[in-house]
Amino acid sequence: MTSAPPSTLDHERVGCPAAEPRGTAPLRRSHTDWRAWGAFALLAGPLLIGLGLFKYVAIGWSFLLSLSEARGTISLGHWVGLDNYQTLLSDAVFRKSLGQILLFTVFIVPLTFAASLGLALLVHRIRRGRAVLRTAFLIPAAVSYVAASLLWKMSLFNGLPSGIANTLGGWFGMDAQPWLQTTSPPLYWVALVTLRLWLQVGFYMVLFLAGLQGIPKEMYEAAALDGATGLRLLRRITLPMLRNTSVAVLMLQFIAAFQAFDEFYNLFNSGQSGGSGAPVRTPLGYLYDTAMGSQNYGLGSAGAFVLTALIVCVTLIQGRITGFGKGEE
Repeated sequence: MTSAPPSTLDHERVGCPAAEPRGTAPLRRSHTDWRAWGAFALLAGPLLIGLGLFKYVAIGWSFLLSLSEARGTISLGHWVGLDNYQTLLSDAVFRKSLGQILLFTVFIVPLTFAASLGLALLVHRIRRGRAVLRTAFLIPAAVSYVAASLLWKMSLFNGLPSGIANTLGGWFGMDAQPWLQTTSPPLYWVALVTLRLWLQVGFYMVLFLAGLQGIPKEMYEAAALDGATGLRLLRRITLPMLRNTSVAVLMLQFIAAFQAFDEFYNLFNSGQSGGSGAPVRTPLGYLYDTAMGSQNYGLGSAGAFVLTALIVCVTLIQGRITGFGKGEE
């Protein structure tokens, strides 16, 4: 007794697809959409050429300059190897500028982080006027560092008794202070830190606001049912859920702090090169004076790579400590 061949219904019943009849399989051909490739080349080609020419080629040329004696010209001069790096690191002025920018970073990063997070929590919680406050805090981020520095220097901390800082201090019985003209005590740090806070807090507040809006409300509702309120909600839900945003903000703040230049230059140098009388000078200020003032492009290029290596190392250490790039646990 012979059994009948399984029908299509039998295949569906056991969960197996029915076999395709012979001769009806689709013919697969490799097809290249040349029109799409042409459109991609037309749109991305100029960008890639410009990126390679003005960024990567420039970086490579700058590295070659750092290994040569290039004074008064950007052409490759006498090959000196690592002498420029040795000269730079043995210069006490450059080492002092590194120490000053590290000190500035230690102060400005925690202050900016705490202020931007606090403002984001405040703006996120209020129900009325949220858009107005968000715009008001964000507007300073659109102001250029040069304009803000001149405003700080000429109006707030000009040292005159009628200046805004001295007027506010006078309300509390404080004598008029030459904020930017004295080094003992170093009151100029007040102007530098407040200026950087005013310019950057609004931008990082927006990043934190985006993170806060991504936290599901159900988590807060479930925690409220368990009796969690106030600081407990902040510590158990808000801060852990903002972990990735916090790590990214810290990284951006570290990089921005090490790249500080405009406010230091405009507050102390009055728009003139040199800056010998400035009480504090950043590494970028030192490199600007070396390359643009002394026309020593080899030494300036070496300093640029030293500063870049320092920023990369600090960023990697910070990313390693905070777990940047790791997924949610």
